[in-house]
Amino acid sequence: MAFTYFFRDLAALHAIRDHVIPALRESRDIHVWDAGCAMGPEPYSLAIIFKESLGYYAFKRLKIYATDLDEENYQFGKIISKGVYPEESVKRIPKDVFHEYFSPNEKPGFYKIADEIMDRVSFQKHDLRSLKPIRDNFGLIVCKNVLLHLNESERIEVIRMFHRSLASGGFFITEQTQKMPAETAHLFKQITQNVQLFQKN
Repeated sequence: MAFTYFFRDLAALHAIRDHVIPALRESRDIHVWDAGCAMGPEPYSLAIIFKESLGYYAFKRLKIYATDLDEENYQFGKIISKGVYPEESVKRIPKDVFHEYFSPNEKPGFYKIADEIMDRVSFQKHDLRSLKPIRDNFGLIVCKNVLLHLNESERIEVIRMFHRSLASGGFFITEQTQKMPAETAHLFKQITQNVQLFQKN
């Protein structure tokens, strides 16, 4: 799904702010994988939440790896690297956050995200069905609006891959509509009931 916007799932972002970031704050490096990033509002929203919650030096240790298959040639990588988005994508951002991290672009009706946020996010094309992670030792893996497009056996194998890719005690979050399959439930403990946020066992 290509269409998305900033701060789309506030409950998930708040869960990350309240439960994940405090646990990762003292890590030497903070690696986050946003699998299924579409045009970038989600990984950039994550970066903003981390920036608002971490100190200056800790934020410099953050690296968000944004991936998507981009079968429809939406050119996700180019859009993410430019960091320029239409008003429709940014209008739900809290006003104070918007003014802190966005500035008007030369193209009317478009806004550019701050370099300090862009610097923490990189994009690469990746197919989750390959079951090959882009790296390991992630503190957080976010996969939303993707698993519902896979069949049950594919979902199970992808979640197992995510589990292997997480650091000890790392976190996994998915959309509320996707319950944890019974075959992988033993691999995680659920952290909060109102959001599908899990921690690696």
